[in-house]
Amino acid sequence: RVPMGPLSLLLALSLLFPRGSAGWSCPPRCVCASNLLSCSQANLSAVPATLPRFTAVLDLSHNNVTRLRADWAPARLPHLHALLLSHNGLAFVSTEAFTHVPRLRHLDLSSNRLRTLDENLFSDLGELEVLLLYNNEISTVDRTAFENLGRLRKLYLGQNRIARFPLELLREGTRLPQLALLDLSANRLRAVPAGELQALPAWLRDRLYLHNNPLACDCLLFQLLDRGHRRHLSAVVDFQDELRCFLPGAPASIKILALAGQQPLNCSKAQEAVLEAHLGDSVTLGCDSRWQGVRSRHWVTPSGERVLGDGGNGSVVLLANGSLQLRALRPEDAGTYACSVAGPLLNETLYVELLVHNFTLHGPHDTLNTAYTTLVGCILSVVLVLIYLYLTPCRCCCCRGTEKPPAPRDDSINSSVLSTTPNHAGGTGEPCGSHIASGAGTGQNGRFKGGGTPPLPTRQGPKAQRKVSDPDSVSSVFSDTPIVV
Repeated sequence: RVPMGPLSLLLALSLLFPRGSAGWSCPPRCVCASNLLSCSQANLSAVPATLPRFTAVLDLSHNNVTRLRADWAPARLPHLHALLLSHNGLAFVSTEAFTHVPRLRHLDLSSNRLRTLDENLFSDLGELEVLLLYNNEISTVDRTAFENLGRLRKLYLGQNRIARFPLELLREGTRLPQLALLDLSANRLRAVPAGELQALPAWLRDRLYLHNNPLACDCLLFQLLDRGHRRHLSAVVDFQDELRCFLPGAPASIKILALAGQQPLNCSKAQEAVLEAHLGDSVTLGCDSRWQGVRSRHWVTPSGERVLGDGGNGSVVLLANGSLQLRALRPEDAGTYACSVAGPLLNETLYVELLVHNFTLHGPHDTLNTAYTTLVGCILSVVLVLIYLYLTPCRCCCCRGTEKPPAPRDDSINSSVLSTTPNHAGGTGEPCGSHIASGAGTGQNGRFKGGGTPPLPTRQGPKAQRKVSDPDSVSSVFSDTPIVV
């Protein structure tokens, strides 16, 4: 008999969660496939209220969801890692909208009507890796909008109305430490500080998209992009026609890469040198500017640290002549160093690419010599083994001349199937005569006994009789196969 308590509990659960209710059935006008939930182009004005907890990908694109409130997901969705909300006319996103989706890694808010990125808007998304915000109406970006996004790798802000982006957030390297791509194309940027761009980490500086902006022409910006063009960076090479700027008083824009020698700026191409060193070395990076009467000079290290004219301490020291001295090199010291010089007419930037080999000056050569010696020794060993196997002359079958009587032998187990290989019987033209053990010399299982030597076969003809192999003269299985000459 089943107690009444469990029966009443099951009845209550069936009333609360009928068949096909929340958490178990696919929401209306949506398509569910395993843990994927697609409600795209379903003419929805709000997020479905019944979302399964196991949902991993939620596609709500191409709908009419104009507001994303804090309660759009009343229950926690611990497995959701991709949320697609593009093409919705979305104009408002609550700062608590992502509280219930902490595992989100891909967020698509593109092609909407967002105007501002408020403070701490994405602070609950600590595992977010890709954020798409392009094709909106964003004009204001709060400095704290990207707080706690320690894993963000790609940020797309193209086709908006941004007039100033806080690049200092990137230079500090604490708020977005893993950011590897930043798209600021097709915005309203009129000036970008080239010094701050140069101070960005190399992996981000090489994937910073600035095309289709009304930039003001600047020699530092030209030198930065010219250097990227020579390095075949896709952010520069693929959009070199869209990288344009405006000269003072000019009504039309010109290509930034065409500023070399053009009045009134008369920009010079960036000078770049390559210097190689080893671990523990001390090197001096020269800053040989062509300008006379330099007013100021400073260096920017690959990590973004500025070394000013008052000198430095530790392993980085600015010398009196403007050179930068690096002591006790480490692997992390490798990279591009920029020397910015303020001249009487215009500024100039010189770049030095420092390559630090991951070994000391004397240690690697000994290591390489040892490696080469070992490799040559192995090759010679293989060659000698092959010569021994295939080019060693036959001791008996291929010998010509006067026969010698077989060496005396005593009964032992030296002659075995491993130490002799019987020759096949052949005709008159065989190079070696065949030796077949007679019945008297045959032991158990047809093997040859060690008690005697088989008789030598006689041959007729003018040629001398050839000898058969003496089993006792064979010392290994590799030398018992005769070689026909």
